[in-house]
Parts: sequence; structure tokens; C-alpha cells
Amino acid sequence: MKTLHRLIKTLVPIMLIVGLALALTGCAQPTPEPTEPPAEETEPTEAPAEEEEPAEAPAEEEAEQEQEVFKLGIVGPFSGPSARIGDEFRGAANMAFGAIDWQIGHYKIEPVWIDSQSDPAKASQAYEQAIVQEGIQAGINNWHSSVAVSCMEVTAKHKFPHLGGFGATNTVNETFESDPDKYGYWMYKMWPMPAKLTSGYVYALEDAIASGIYAPESKTVALFAEDTDWGRSVLEGLRGQFEDAGWEIVAEELFSLDASEFYPLLTKFKELNPAVVAGTGTGLPAVSGFIKQADEVGLKSLIILDGLGWFGEWYEVTGDASDYVIDQIPGWAKAEGQQFAADFEAENGFSPSPSSGGISYDYYNMFIAIAQDVYDGYGELTSETLYEFVRENVWTGKWTFTDGIVMEEYEYTPETIPDPVVGPSKYIFPVLQYFDGEGTVVYPPEWAEQELQAKP
Repeated sequence: MKTLHRLIKTLVPIMLIVGLALALTGCAQPTPEPTEPPAEETEPTEAPAEEEEPAEAPAEEEAEQEQEVFKLGIVGPFSGPSARIGDEFRGAANMAFGAIDWQIGHYKIEPVWIDSQSDPAKASQAYEQAIVQEGIQAGINNWHSSVAVSCMEVTAKHKFPHLGGFGATNTVNETFESDPDKYGYWMYKMWPMPAKLTSGYVYALEDAIASGIYAPESKTVALFAEDTDWGRSVLEGLRGQFEDAGWEIVAEELFSLDASEFYPLLTKFKELNPAVVAGTGTGLPAVSGFIKQADEVGLKSLIILDGLGWFGEWYEVTGDASDYVIDQIPGWAKAEGQQFAADFEAENGFSPSPSSGGISYDYYNMFIAIAQDVYDGYGELTSETLYEFVRENVWTGKWTFTDGIVMEEYEYTPETIPDPVVGPSKYIFPVLQYFDGEGTVVYPPEWAEQELQAKP
């Protein structure tokens, strides 16, 4: 008994120790043996693809913030006596820029319409306001030479690039050449000096006389023009060209831009009875009034009216009074031009002229091409990069535009800048004579569709 008691007394502590050890062993977690480097241990902390989407949202927002606006000032006579031209400028811009959704790279092109009102002072004021208050970064287009001369001072003052305007007057060239670093911000012209184009009229008359199809009683001419930089430049060019060909100038008359009453002037011309009456106007009321009233007073002179065809509906307002009138204007020779004219009329409800609607459409697209090359080359579209690109590439003739619908190629060289290169396959206008609202080419001979005809 004592032995059993002694055995129990010995085993109880042992059993208690073993039980306690087993209890502690059951509560402990087994320690896994390491099998991979710690990289695998951190792997579960990486979020699955679905959980990463919220982290991408800020990146998308950042991309949206990168979208920038480039404000382009489009100058034109959107009201006033030449508002019809402004309508063509606007319609052509909407078609050209609309085709690219007004987008170049990450820049949204925002048009700022600058109304020149056919007034130099009002135009320059509106232009400067657009630069200072609207924040435009480049300009394009304009119609009147007097407006171009006035706005050149604004672009020079603000060192602001203007890529193309119709103002053709010699004064623009003289101002540009006086200080290219200052006035070169009016970067190039969309129409060369009048004398580079108007010589075609005298050549056409002289060619017809030499071939015996035109025999005036005397080589006399009366000149007329609107009293603007453009009008005076055309008159100056015509005067010199006619005189060089042996013609006598029997009269020179200027009229105001908004004139529509020409009976006294035309009565004077009728009494003088010159073989030819030649001149220009840039407002539809003026040119249509001149043509209709010349017919009413019975003027027998052959009429040269440079610019009659600038207005898409010129025949609607002149009718048969425009028969035999001579003009110099580009046509829709290309299939692309014909398609543009059809699309323009469908969108705007009136026909465009190749001179105003067509050429402005070409220069809008030329701007788009330049801007795209600037963006691709510099990675940004700014006033400074546009200016630098044009000076280094367009002025030097390294870069030309051949995707126009009116001219084959728009090219500038150090010898011609700010004018485009004039000549075959470049910038050139044929001489037309109108019959039943259609212009037929009469000069140069290689393009002629019929011979020049004198009024009966």
C-alpha cells in the first residue's frame, strides 16, 4: 500500500507536466518552413487588376487637363459694304476646320471672329482688342488692303503672327520690306501686288488687236477704282501697263467704298467714248451698280471690272448687263474645287467665289498644315513656334502648300515674300469674258476657250 501510494505520488507530477506540455503544443501555430524568398510573402499585398482602376482615375483626369485651347483670330468684313465676302470667309473656315473637328494634336482651335467692318481704324482696334482681351494666339485672313496696312501696325506692336491676308496693295510690301523683323509678323499675303496680275488685261487686249479680232477706233482708256489702298494700287498698275502699251488715259476717277450711284461718272465716260473702261471695286453694291448703270446709260466701251467674279451671286444682281465684261479670276478647274463649291452651297445656301471663298479655304487649310507640322516638330502650338516655323520654312521656300483647290502650289521665296510666287502652275489668274453668267477664258492663248469679243 505504501508502495502504491509512493508510485502515485511520483507519477502525478509527471502527468501534470506532460498534460501542460500537450496543452501548450495544441495552442501554438505550426511554423511553416521557408520555401521562397520574401518576395512571395509580399505578393498577396499587391492589389488585383480590378482593384487598381480607382488609382487610374487621376491619370485620366490629368489627360483631360492636358487639352489646351488655341484661339485663332479670323479677320473679315462680317458687316458693312463687303459683308458678303465675310460670309464666304466664315463658311470656308467652318468647312476647313470642321473637317478636322477644330482639333490639332491636343489643341482645340477656337475661332474668334474679328469684324473689320471694311474700316481700317475699326479693324485695327478690334484686332488689338482680340489680342489683349480675347487672348488670341495667331491671326488669319482679311479682305481690304487698307485694313491690312492698319493691322500690320498692331501685329508689329504685339509681335503677333498673322498668317495670310488678302490685302494686295503695294503699301503692304513696302511696309514689310522697310523692316522685316518688325513688320514680318504680317507673315505673308494671300494675294500678290496688283501689278503682278493686272498686266494680263493689257496683254489680252494687245494679243486680240495683233491677231485682228479686236480693232478699236483708238487706243483710249478711262480708269476707275474705289478710293482705297487696293483701288489706288490697281489703278496705278493699270495706268502704267496701258501707257507702256501705247494707250492714252483719258480719265481717272475714284469713288467711295460704299458708293452705289454711278450715273454722273458713267455719263462722263460715255461722252469721252474711250475704247476701254477699266477699274475695280471690292463691294458687291458698287460693282453691280456700276455694271447695271453702265448698261442703262448706253456705254459702248469694253469694260474691264477686276473683281466682279469675287462675289458668288454676281450674275444674279447684274444679269445680262454683265455680258462682254472682262475680269481676271481663278475658276473651279480642279475636281476638288468643284466639290467644295457644291458642298459650300449645300451648307450655306449661296455659291462661293473661287477668289474669296476658294482661296480663303486654301489658306485655312494651309494654316492647318503648318500648324500640324509645328505641333509635330515642336510638341506645342504657340504664337512663337508658328512664327519661327514660317520664317525658317515658308519664307525660304523650303515649305510649300500643294493641296489647294484653286492654285496648283502656294509658294514663297526670299525674292517674293510677302507675295506668293506668280506664274504657271503657281499663283495665276486667267483673263475671262462673261456671257450669260459664265466666265470663258480668253487669255493666255494656251488656256483660251474662245477669242475676246468687242461689244456690238
